[in-house]
Amino acid sequence: MRVLVLGSGAKDHAMTWWLSKSRLISGLFVAPGNYCTSDIATKLSEVDPSDAEQVYKACIEHDIDLVFVGTEAPLLTGVIGYLTKKGIATFGAPAKAIKLEDDKAFSRDFTDRHNIPTPRRSFFADCEQLEKYLLRHQGTEFIIKSNNISPSRETLHSTDTEALIRYAEHLLEKGPVLLEEYIPGTPITATILLDNKGYISLPIVSEYTKRMENDNTPTGGMGAICPVPITDRVRAAIREKVISPTLYGMKVEQLSYRGVLTLSIIVKEDEEPVLVDYHVRFNDPAAQAFVPLMETDLLDILEAINEDKIMDMKIEVNDDFTVAVVLASEGYPLKTMTGRPVEGLTSLKRVNMEGRAVMFCGAVDGEEGHPATTGGRTITIVGRGKSLQEANASAYAAISSLKLEGGWYREDIGNKYFQ
Repeated sequence: MRVLVLGSGAKDHAMTWWLSKSRLISGLFVAPGNYCTSDIATKLSEVDPSDAEQVYKACIEHDIDLVFVGTEAPLLTGVIGYLTKKGIATFGAPAKAIKLEDDKAFSRDFTDRHNIPTPRRSFFADCEQLEKYLLRHQGTEFIIKSNNISPSRETLHSTDTEALIRYAEHLLEKGPVLLEEYIPGTPITATILLDNKGYISLPIVSEYTKRMENDNTPTGGMGAICPVPITDRVRAAIREKVISPTLYGMKVEQLSYRGVLTLSIIVKEDEEPVLVDYHVRFNDPAAQAFVPLMETDLLDILEAINEDKIMDMKIEVNDDFTVAVVLASEGYPLKTMTGRPVEGLTSLKRVNMEGRAVMFCGAVDGEEGHPATTGGRTITIVGRGKSLQEANASAYAAISSLKLEGGWYREDIGNKYFQ
């Protein structure tokens, strides 16, 4: 099978690598790809993954059998629907389901209709009303986020009224915002693969989405661990109170599809789960954390989804733990510095997936031997081990070999689980 992956981020690199292991692959392409994807796939750097016509032309030119979309931009621009009409097989959420992520007002109404626990919230379309609300609730800890899809899921949680207002002004330039109560607990990322008859769960991840533990500057995910050590009671509660009613609601509201659904959940101290967000795609860096654990051929999984037999699949997962650490550019996320060389990358990428450390490139590109940063979250290093502590040591040993002027990363990913 000849497969085209759309995207250039670290999660797209991770998915491309998983596909590259398939015994069924006869051709693997990625558009536009990044510095590392050319080692495992043909890089179509001239193709805009959000331009349906360009993607279709690439499919015809390279005789593509399947287009794999795990990132958000092509979903929003209608690439899935366009290719489907042209007779090209796809993996990705259709337009009807995107509003679960791209319209949080709809999403929250959906959860209310199906009795799915979510934080208390309010929506605001202008800063004046938001400011009045915040001034009435000074000292309360809130999370503020865009109502619409955000490529890096950047949010701010704070008790600082002025900081919340400043961030809201930035978000309101693009549309309404969601203000919701902050719920302390363990963040859980549950990724499920769906067909018309059921679903299977991939390993559960916990993501680190703040710049630092005590720094609430809005960032995308800066790290992750997998699998998360949670109790059977918590697993059952997530399944019964979040996943099952979600899938029932999707069915009765005609939102069901074949593909991936990611659920961001907070597990409170009393072990009760609260849904934070839906994502009709894979998450970054959750995907980088679980992909190295997967032993089952991804194309076998996709075939089962296409035939509505996903519940018959026996998904093989190795018994390692992973700790994913993201190396970010100086200034990220507020004023990201780009174009800076990354040293030590070449030696790491040549042994990628060999040993105890795994590397997935994100915002890095350039000619062979001259990698340079193109954005904020540049590289995800994934340490592997027979315990979280061992995986943590592997990740930080590997990331310390990289040199990026002004680069930074969190130094505490996974620590709370073994200290």
